[in-house]
Amino acid sequence: MIDTLRQLAVSERGMNLPASPIRRLVPFQEQAKARGIKVYHLNIGQPDIPTPPQFFEAIQRANIKVLDYTHSAGYHSYREKLAGYYSKFTQNLSPDHILVTTSGSEALRFAFMTCLDPGDEVIVIEPCYANYMSFAIEAGVRLVAVTSFVEDDFALPPISEIKARISDKTKAILLCNPSNPTGKLYAPEELAELSKIIKEYNLFLISDEVYAEFVYDGMKFQSALALEGLEEHVIIADSISKRYSACGARIGTFISRNAQVLATALKLAQARLSPPTLGQIGAEALTDLPESYYDSVRAEYKKRRDFVIESLRKMDGVTCPNVSGAFYVMPRLPIDDADNFCRWLLESFDYQGSTVMLAPATGFYVSPNAGKNEVRIAYVLEIEALRNAMQCLEEALKVYPNRTN
Repeated sequence: MIDTLRQLAVSERGMNLPASPIRRLVPFQEQAKARGIKVYHLNIGQPDIPTPPQFFEAIQRANIKVLDYTHSAGYHSYREKLAGYYSKFTQNLSPDHILVTTSGSEALRFAFMTCLDPGDEVIVIEPCYANYMSFAIEAGVRLVAVTSFVEDDFALPPISEIKARISDKTKAILLCNPSNPTGKLYAPEELAELSKIIKEYNLFLISDEVYAEFVYDGMKFQSALALEGLEEHVIIADSISKRYSACGARIGTFISRNAQVLATALKLAQARLSPPTLGQIGAEALTDLPESYYDSVRAEYKKRRDFVIESLRKMDGVTCPNVSGAFYVMPRLPIDDADNFCRWLLESFDYQGSTVMLAPATGFYVSPNAGKNEVRIAYVLEIEALRNAMQCLEEALKVYPNRTN
């Protein structure tokens, strides 16, 4: 008999989804601005570097009369251009190995839904991109964390620790390289060791390579696509959001050489019909940019990185790791609770009419209560704004009521 008194309620899945650690402080930021406080946004990876004009020019030239669907896999011409772009990271990649997705987030969702069943486990190095937790809950899978530490510059944990987390339910390892949120770039030697585990236990390797162009100090990025003997195992999630400062285009990439994986992911792509038409037109034009474009953007981020790290290391009680990729740094601060501190910055603090918005690190850990005295800083503002933001942070740490040393 149907219970007519049952409550109207959202799903358990929905209830379990975590709030974004990056966006959940937005109401406090809005209140600060309403009080006339200038807020420096270091909480979100939204670059301030102009989107290349070629993106908009291509859309204008298209002179579209009807904005129709594209192929569910994306425009073939764009996928051809993408295969050419990725040739600097790997060989023998064809347009048929590529699906255009509605953002890198959809590429990751496709990977989870294609390769994992409810109850499966995925090993992830924490701290990790916060939305991995949401994607896992959506797919009904469990993230199993292996922790990296600020004292070690968030280096890949020992292979023995990763192997210790593998169970009969483990289906994949998820890696972000270079890392959001830590800025860690994994060396070829580390990836080679990881490859051995992938082969030994016959796992998928889901590699989030959104920040591949942002590598510093003469270091070299190695794509998981280039790992020998893993052609059937590797899935790449990528995006134009950060590379071209085109976050609003919502264009990503799903790459696999595994025919069954691709065929399955294409069914998911067909279910959402097509990726954004205008975004693809603009993104295709960006694949023609010269290498000098990446060099100039990389140089600008390196300048910002150097300034932020130097500033943090001058602050009393702050531990700042080395950063070799992406545009984030995750320092340890002399604070009791990162969530409270980041809220206090917006609610109760200002320095000469300004404050800074940071992302508490707790939201980037799978493990409960981890990252309580760490924050993620996105150095996506010009140097003068970063100078003011770092001064705000330094002054805030001097007067924070719950400072720990």
